[in-house]
Amino acid sequence: MTDSAAQIAKVALVGDRSPHVVSHTRIPLLLESLAARDRLVLDPYWIPSEDAEEPGAVRGFDAVWVVPGSPYRSEAGVLAAIRTAREDGVPFLGTCGGFQHALLEFARGACGLTEVAHAENDPDAEDFLIEPLACSLAGHEDTVVLEPGSLARAVFGAERSVERYSCHYGPSRHLDTLRAHGLRFSGRDGAGQVRVAELPGHPFYLASLFQPELYGDGTRPHPMIRGLARAAVEHASRTAPVRR
Repeated sequence: MTDSAAQIAKVALVGDRSPHVVSHTRIPLLLESLAARDRLVLDPYWIPSEDAEEPGAVRGFDAVWVVPGSPYRSEAGVLAAIRTAREDGVPFLGTCGGFQHALLEFARGACGLTEVAHAENDPDAEDFLIEPLACSLAGHEDTVVLEPGSLARAVFGAERSVERYSCHYGPSRHLDTLRAHGLRFSGRDGAGQVRVAELPGHPFYLASLFQPELYGDGTRPHPMIRGLARAAVEHASRTAPVRR
């Protein structure tokens, strides 16, 4: 039997890394904390959005984490990475822009809504799935209420949480269609707006419009990040070669 606590998991960090994005600068510290506190050892590889367009760019990884920092240089690359994680059952976390693009990928790839667009990427499109928020959440904190029986509630270990945002765009239309095709909206703010999505039946598929990377002072990983790490290590343990 493989010792999952000692297993190293390879994680694809998909996004355009920048020293000016606070979430990006925190990720190395969060990974160090996961190893020290939880014995969850992740081997991270940053994959720029343009590189993610290459076939198989995220295959062979134990998790895919689409990080904040939109607009990404390549929408197509980000969507390709998310699609691989969704279809291949690879643990997935999408935060802020990653959440927006997870919904976009699901709408196009699973629901047949091939013409829906992200207003930040394609402002002249006729059918938006992701639009400017009526009230920008950039720099705000808000309460998120998590549905009973959801992966999000299990990961958080609580029915509600106060989270930090840094976004101007969110989901608007076609949400009933996404729900009818299997996506679950498991977290909402006090006004009932969608803030967390997950995919039942997938080993670990979770996305948030807020940024868990900004949780606390950066020394303790947010429960969502810890949940991804556990799922990644379990994936690595299942796929590790059997020693003889």
